Amino acid sequence: MDMLKRIFFFLILTIFTSCVSQKEITYFQPKDVSNDIQKIDIKERFIVKLQPGDILNIMVNSISPEANTMFNVFPVQTGQINVTGTATTPPIGFLVDSDGFIALPLVGKILISGLSSKEASDLISKKLDQYLVQPTVSVRVVNYKISVLGEVNRPSLYTINNEVVTLPEALSLAGDLTIFGKRQNILVIREVEGKKEFSRVDLTKRDFFNSPYYYLRPNDIVYVEPAKGRITNTSRSVQLAPVFISALTFLTLVAVNFINLTK
Repeated sequence: MDMLKRIFFFLILTIFTSCVSQKEITYFQPKDVSNDIQKIDIKERFIVKLQPGDILNIMVNSISPEANTMFNVFPVQTGQINVTGTATTPPIGFLVDSDGFIALPLVGKILISGLSSKEASDLISKKLDQYLVQPTVSVRVVNYKISVLGEVNRPSLYTINNEVVTLPEALSLAGDLTIFGKRQNILVIREVEGKKEFSRVDLTKRDFFNSPYYYLRPNDIVYVEPAKGRITNTSRSVQLAPVFISALTFLTLVAVNFINLTK
């Protein structure tokens, strides 16, 4: 019976596995393996710019708590992410309309599209000077979402609770790539000025850290392709499964007959 178990295990292993080299799955490999100490200067740090469709959490504070309540009409959003990748509470706040404006009590409409969160905070604070004493304003996007699809362990739509998220962080949220994920050819789909932009990045190279796709932007789509071995192995498994099942059945019968003869 031990021999039968070994044969069965070998057949299953042959069907469902394929060889993958370490070089194909190792992240951030150095150019010189003998010298793994390296410093990389980040050429550009990404700053999120507000755009139409953003939902903003705007918190106003001043020395007059009664006046603050007029502006803080929405509760603070924590933006936590659960295991399915969706926000625990639907985002609520001030919507940036299609023309790039938000509407605040007393102040009225303010054009903030194209500004960073800090620039928007400074602008709103300046507008509130005539209504509040020493106002301070905090602005944060609460509907920052990215999609991670393909050969990852938890493909999903993820709501980000930070203004900056990197591609490795997004893949970590998705449970990392599976062993069959193609690390050398990650596809990032991004909308730029009303057009879809398709670009590839190689996670096995360290120069990826200076890629314009190291930092993800709101509504980016990340797709991880299956490696050729995955497709080939799946196809072969379907084709060869009847042959292996027949062989396994035959070997089982031989083993049973042999056991009966030795009793």
